[in-house]
Amino acid sequence: MRSFWKGAITFGLVNVPVKVYSATEDHDVALHQVHDADGGRIRYQRRCEKCGRVVDYAHIGKAWDSGDRTVIISDEDLSRLPAERSHEIEVVEFVPSEQLDPIMFERSYYLEPDGSSAKAYVLLRRALEATDRTAITRFALRQKTRLGALRVRDDVLLLQSLLWSDEVRDARFPALDEPVRISAQELELSAALVESFASDFSPEDFRDDYQDQLRELLDAKLAAGDAVDTEATLGRPTGEEGGGEVLDLMEALRRSVERSRSGQQDRGSEQKKPEHGRAQKRGSVG
Repeated sequence: MRSFWKGAITFGLVNVPVKVYSATEDHDVALHQVHDADGGRIRYQRRCEKCGRVVDYAHIGKAWDSGDRTVIISDEDLSRLPAERSHEIEVVEFVPSEQLDPIMFERSYYLEPDGSSAKAYVLLRRALEATDRTAITRFALRQKTRLGALRVRDDVLLLQSLLWSDEVRDARFPALDEPVRISAQELELSAALVESFASDFSPEDFRDDYQDQLRELLDAKLAAGDAVDTEATLGRPTGEEGGGEVLDLMEALRRSVERSRSGQQDRGSEQKKPEHGRAQKRGSVG
């Protein structure tokens, strides 16, 4: 686990240097897109709509449209904003932990003491445990000012970024405004159903069956030799800004030849495509 950010928790005159780590990770199998005819990788090009050229990352900026005008903002512009330069996790208040609505939680980060002594870190951790309160903080990360909740998890300080209040939508459903009559018997039966499923939550008891089965499928295909050489799926980089236009032209020519040939031959029926497995959101390729 590697730290991706360093800063300091500040409250009053207390300064607690910390290293920041992502507390979670994605376990999904990383799939990419290929051409089903030859297995070649599908790449996305960053093409300028005005000049038609493929643009390198070094020349890509950010912009905001006001309607009829576009404001272009450079990285230098953003670096001058105070929040972007700050590496402080500023504690603004300590609140009862039960007042935090879980819907506001966004990302979680572990904080490690950074320095020769962990005394200030341990002192803050014990203060949070003794008072059963959560520290509400402000900090800057990835060009955004963020609201955060600082609490204790397994003897480690955990920082969770929070959504701003205007980012949480109100739930307004007209159907719930209509009066609904629930009988005592229906309520009793529903309570009995809930009780029949009652248990203590153990996250380790649950597995992502789809990802497990996907890994088994991939292993089986490798074992059966149902795979192609990775190098063979990679095209040649053009190395030139205008190269993307040549690739587009070649693709158009190739498709034209294939269409012409298919018109001259009576294939009788289309080639059957492989069957897809269950359609699940987690397994989609973006």
